[in-house]
Amino acid sequence: MAHRTRTLADLGLSAQGGRDARITGISVDSRETREGHLFAALPGTCSHGATFVETAIGMGATAILTDREGLAIARPALDGTDVAVVVAETPRQALAYAAALWFGTQPETMVAVTGTNGKTSVASFTRQIWTALGHRAVNIGTTGVEGSWETPLRHTTPEPVTLHRVLCEAAAEGITHAAMEASSHGLDQYRLDGVTLRAAGFTNFTQDHLDYHADFEEYFAAKAGLFDRVLPEDGTAVINVEDEKGDAVRAIAEARGQDSLTVGRRPDAALRIIAQRFDPTGQHLRFAWNAEPRQVRLGLIGGFQAENVLLAAGLAIASGSEPRDVFEVLPQLSTVRGRMQLAATRGSGAAVFVDYAHTPAALETALKALRPHTMGRLVVVYGAGGDRDRGKRPLMGTAARDHADVRIVTDDNPRSEEPASIRAEILAADPEAIEIGDRAEAILRAVDMLEDGDALLIAGKGHETGQIVGDTVYPFDDAEQASVAVAALDGRFA
Repeated sequence: MAHRTRTLADLGLSAQGGRDARITGISVDSRETREGHLFAALPGTCSHGATFVETAIGMGATAILTDREGLAIARPALDGTDVAVVVAETPRQALAYAAALWFGTQPETMVAVTGTNGKTSVASFTRQIWTALGHRAVNIGTTGVEGSWETPLRHTTPEPVTLHRVLCEAAAEGITHAAMEASSHGLDQYRLDGVTLRAAGFTNFTQDHLDYHADFEEYFAAKAGLFDRVLPEDGTAVINVEDEKGDAVRAIAEARGQDSLTVGRRPDAALRIIAQRFDPTGQHLRFAWNAEPRQVRLGLIGGFQAENVLLAAGLAIASGSEPRDVFEVLPQLSTVRGRMQLAATRGSGAAVFVDYAHTPAALETALKALRPHTMGRLVVVYGAGGDRDRGKRPLMGTAARDHADVRIVTDDNPRSEEPASIRAEILAADPEAIEIGDRAEAILRAVDMLEDGDALLIAGKGHETGQIVGDTVYPFDDAEQASVAVAALDGRFA
């Protein structure tokens, strides 16, 4: 791949003046530009990438991809050069398609899932189903690339050059099946365009990312882009119709001519949840596939996991797996790290769970899901991130107040904000909560108060292994802290 060259025309691009250029690679960071590269000068939140065109040309770029604004900014750097210039109305989308053509290869069977909550679990469950059926499969998203081939990622939905490089490398390693998380940021920025999908899933829609999106309508429009733009017309939309936005997504899919496969408790759902029975370590799920009842036991905590599991089953079926085979392997599914993860158990039997719930709806869902598994009190340790949507902080307090017996408000990732101010905004809605700023101390105190039959949920950070304070990331793992606290209090360090 290092010696491969393509023309702009090969990448579906047309330069001004009809010029063409031989391309040896694609870059979006001028510092990583090399001789013969196409440099994508994209609009950004703080500055326009066109301000780095001069640097990119100095590094050897032979072509620039930008928009009209970028062309105006880069004009002085371009004058007097023979660099080819591609001006696109949506340069991010043009970049995505160019990256897909440059790398050329993807796993044969690809699906993607969007929604506010549950994306990681659904993607992981889909991969686990495929693996159990004998396929070499991966899931791609918040936790990196996991499965039969693994590599870390910096973003849930990587920028197109990274994404298509990873897909190409996965295919080269023999990966035939891949399930992707499609974040609203990634969809809004056209990062998934050029990915060939057989099916796409929708989990739910609740408040999040309003620090990025102007309002709920814009946020939903970004999510809907998976169905009205990325998923081809011959693809299948797998939709959780329990969510109030499910019917809207279904209408979008059907308007494009896509098949739809619905999941939920409604009588008309193709994969219909009939009943659930909970025990301390999992649940029995009775469901129907096209009106034919079936029953499985899942080693998963939380009633909402039934929706996630059936959405994953739907994606596997929609992408070519036999329904009977899919249902037979569902009992083999295991929880995703940081998603309703049993992190530790006290000698008394009280359980400690870690979950990524960092939105009001996710926190409410997690607490309500734990209640049927809990004989005693439900205790929660939670907070809210800094430099993010402030509007959800009192809503986090309300969710905890309404659904947990004991609440401890602590620091999440305060980033550049004053941690005490974040806690105060949460406590305004839950004044009876206990305030302990130090997260390790909060976890220790919570574990110490657990009695027989109680359960503790440590919410907000899930799989994360660091805490961001200012510009520094300090090592911190909720599951590890829970285990240490239990070991110390139960005298297991002897």
